[in-house]
Amino acid sequence: MNAEGYEFLDEDKNQDEIRTELSHMSFEDLQKLKEKLGTKVYNETVFGSRKKKEVLFKRENKNRPREMSTKKQVPRFREIIQVKKHIPRDPRFDSFCGDFNEKAFRNAYSFINDIKKENLVTLKSELQKTDDPKEIKKIKYLIQRLENQLREQKRKNVKEEKKIEEKKLIVKAIKSGQKPSFKKKSEKKVLDLISQYEELKNSGKLKTHIKRLRKKALHKSRPQMEQASRIINIFTVNQTILISTLFSRISYPISE
Repeated sequence: MNAEGYEFLDEDKNQDEIRTELSHMSFEDLQKLKEKLGTKVYNETVFGSRKKKEVLFKRENKNRPREMSTKKQVPRFREIIQVKKHIPRDPRFDSFCGDFNEKAFRNAYSFINDIKKENLVTLKSELQKTDDPKEIKKIKYLIQRLENQLREQKRKNVKEEKKIEEKKLIVKAIKSGQKPSFKKKSEKKVLDLISQYEELKNSGKLKTHIKRLRKKALHKSRPQMEQASRIINIFTVNQTILISTLFSRISYPISE
């Protein structure tokens, strides 16, 4: 029996009538019909469409907890209260904070040097009062560090003042119609060394500074001197071996 000749697939027929007609068909005809119509259409025709019912979980009272489906996995971490996410920002690398201006930074935090000076006075007074060797060592280290920081800041300020003064002289020369003189790096370096020399001389630390420089230079030149001495030793040994070999050949000629 051909599957195309079935008249029971009329849409006007009820589900019961279709099932009654299908019950009189052989298994072979049913299989052919299923292959012709397709599994989905065949199942919908025979068994009817199966639509999932959406269950709406409601609360009888707003104060009661909401009923949830057991088929849906509950998340481990539930967001009860929405909190605004905090994004940390580093002003050193953040473009929103603008570019770094050393002059503005120095002017804004100039009070730190005053605090350091006050701390230096306090530490010196504590150094005179204490007798503990460990505490004395610690205080001396802090005093030395603060003095170095203040000295370095003073040096930077002097350098900045010199730059400003040099710019003023250049602008003044241009306004007066003269040719401005621009100092070379070598000249600036010499002037810096002269000012450093004068500062060390006035503070009485010139000899200590010279000793430290000599020690540093000696430490740098020591590896080079050791390498040179090794080369000389190797050369001397090779030369000695060569001379001894020549003398042995002269004393005992090889017989042909």
